[in-house]
Amino acid sequence: MAALEDIQKLLGDASLKRDLLLEYLHAVQDKYGCLDVQHLVALAEIMKIPQAEVYEVASFYAYFDIVSETESSPPEITVRICDSLTCSMFGAQNLLKQAEGKLNSTVRVQRAPCMGRCDQAPVAAVGSSHVSRATMDSLELHVSGGSKEMLEVAVGQGQGLSKYLDDG
Repeated sequence: MAALEDIQKLLGDASLKRDLLLEYLHAVQDKYGCLDVQHLVALAEIMKIPQAEVYEVASFYAYFDIVSETESSPPEITVRICDSLTCSMFGAQNLLKQAEGKLNSTVRVQRAPCMGRCDQAPVAAVGSSHVSRATMDSLELHVSGGSKEMLEVAVGQGQGLSKYLDDG
């Protein structure tokens, strides 16, 4: 079984711990760009846990892409835009419509549940990289690989603790 060999090669021969299942799923997703059902079955077999448990964890998180034998792998780049209340209030729905129409066909655009960054709304993720106060321009920059410059600009706009305290 090729999937079993893939997982063993990826995670090594050491005994796998149940409490690290999420980390193993991240490793598979990062390596293959998705979670093939056969890889989930292999992971359950290696860990000696029920397949349902592996699937439940994998399907709970929006970051994971579960793909069956009959489906093709998702595009290399996925843009997820938070559709929580706060992000919606800050324009996430409009951003989602813009991104669906403007980003090229090799980029998948999806709605995503809360990313826990409500203070930076609207929030998006390009792959596993978060984009704070996302705009169409910042999404296009991240998709094209120019996100380092955006990060440097965003970090440079921060305020230190002493200034924050001085300002009351």
